[in-house]
Amino acid sequence: MKFNKSNEPITLEGLSLISQRKQFWMLQFGGWLAYALVVFLAIVRPQLDTPGFNFSGQIINLFAETLCGFALSYFQWRLISKIVHLSNRNALILSFVSATILGLIYNVFKLSFYKVIVFNQQWNEAWNMLEFGGWFVFSLTTMFVWTSIYFIMLYNHKLQKEHEMLLRAQTTAKEAQLQMLRYQLNPHFMFNTMNAISTLIYKKDNDTAGEMLDKLCSFFRYSLMPNTAQKSNLTKEIELLELYLSIEKVRFGERLSVSIDVGNDTLFAQVPPLFLQPIVENAVKYGVEPRKEPSNINISASKHNNRLKVTVFNDGVENKQQDSGFGIGLSNTRDRLMTMYNNDIELMVRQVDGGTCVSIEVPFIKVEKLERK
Repeated sequence: MKFNKSNEPITLEGLSLISQRKQFWMLQFGGWLAYALVVFLAIVRPQLDTPGFNFSGQIINLFAETLCGFALSYFQWRLISKIVHLSNRNALILSFVSATILGLIYNVFKLSFYKVIVFNQQWNEAWNMLEFGGWFVFSLTTMFVWTSIYFIMLYNHKLQKEHEMLLRAQTTAKEAQLQMLRYQLNPHFMFNTMNAISTLIYKKDNDTAGEMLDKLCSFFRYSLMPNTAQKSNLTKEIELLELYLSIEKVRFGERLSVSIDVGNDTLFAQVPPLFLQPIVENAVKYGVEPRKEPSNINISASKHNNRLKVTVFNDGVENKQQDSGFGIGLSNTRDRLMTMYNNDIELMVRQVDGGTCVSIEVPFIKVEKLERK
């Protein structure tokens, strides 16, 4: 982070203004030096061999003319910077009306300098309309060129600022949507788990219910630690998933078997927090709970062609809800992934030989250090 002279942090808007001022002064000095060089080569230099040519007077006049133009163009810059926020039509009209007035003033100064410095005459001596008009065209063109450049610079800065504001608004909305979708998960999971605990209490299996409640508290304490983070990584999610499954193993005992196969190159893949938990919860609810015999849940993750593929397979009975559409958990996961990856995702639920498979494919983005806000 950069700081100003008062040791206060400089914002992005402040950096943009500093860059704009730097660009202006570079253009201002460079442009008017180029102007002086062009005038010297085109007007002064061809007259060097002319008898009685006042070289020193021409150089002083050129300096005064350039300095005057520098001051008037700076005034024009300040004026345009004040009116650029108006409608395009009004800003353009005011800019070029002021350029016409400044061109007229610049022409008067140029002619006056020329008469006084080069010919030692009165500033308004021997003026005529033809001479004034010829000089005025060049003076007006000069001011119009500078006005056009300034207007383009300032208008482009205005568009960039509006674009940055739009991006910030979109980012804020996206983060709010991710947070909202995440908050839907905890009540959904908590309802199912508390329902299971109440069933255990009803069956007077208090020890198992107490153990399950302790693990539930640990799960929520662990999952809510980064409650302001919008992004997680696969390592963190597997840890949370193992804690969740330990709750379900208390409930189902030997009926639940879990295998996790995650490639080392996928451990720091960016994912939304708790994105796997509702999928595995569905596998438990529809694949394990209805069966009396042992059930298996296999979780795997791999990286291929810079994309992350995660699959959750359970060998439970065919589930009509999973086969025909998305429940709350899966819809939530799909919406969160689409929001995070700008719709560049694939989420499929299909029946395969021996069970149900949920597969997720998203762009692979490495994120080792989780951000906190």
